[in-house]
Amino acid sequence: MPTLRLLDVDGRTYRVFASRRAGAKTAFVLIHGIGISHRLFSRLHRVLGERHTVYTLDLPGFGGLPAPRDAPDVSDIAAGIASVLERIGTGPVVAVGNSMGTQWAVELGVRRPDLVTHVVAIGPVADERHRSPLAQAIALGSDTLREPPSANMRVLTEYTRAGPRWYLRQLPHMLDYRIEDRVTELAQPLLVLRGGRDPIAGRQWCVRVRARARRSRLIEVPRHAHLVQHTAPHTVASAIEWFVRDTGA
Repeated sequence: MPTLRLLDVDGRTYRVFASRRAGAKTAFVLIHGIGISHRLFSRLHRVLGERHTVYTLDLPGFGGLPAPRDAPDVSDIAAGIASVLERIGTGPVVAVGNSMGTQWAVELGVRRPDLVTHVVAIGPVADERHRSPLAQAIALGSDTLREPPSANMRVLTEYTRAGPRWYLRQLPHMLDYRIEDRVTELAQPLLVLRGGRDPIAGRQWCVRVRARARRSRLIEVPRHAHLVQHTAPHTVASAIEWFVRDTGA
């Protein structure tokens, strides 16, 4: 079972679930997206944790954690994640994000290359076609029709826990962040991974994000949608492990 730890960074609370494996050569940090929590990474955490050290985070305001009084942007949260990793002594990690978590993972990699060896962006946002609240709502609604009930139930539960107020305070940061520009600053290898039926992170968009990075790969998992790490954890874990091996430590 993962160990649990709460950390305060600049008045904001982070939750860390850690599965440390003795002798593991690779450590992963898993970063959820807007509105949700570690629960949408629990399956991937378990699969990766069979062979590696894995840390899964809950970020401030999500997963039942108190929402900060301010509205930290992507760079603020990335800096907080860096402080968390330093305080728990992870050493260099593979940063894995889903949805808005890809923005925090990329920003962490750009700002702290000493802490990140590789970046994995699962369903990166925001697609140029979806850079308005309405477009995001339509894409999200389309995705719910392609996800299994287990995923939709978890998302609904987590959105309820986070509440609309905190979601709407973070949404402008997600829409303003130009991940396609920030990946050009990554010194680390980047893996862009999407479900083949993901309406939020479309194929052309993911191809563009991959092409903008210096060293990158693109992998699609057929028949899965935006929450592919939840619906196909073994396939996603295998893809990430291959990527880390193929691009070197």
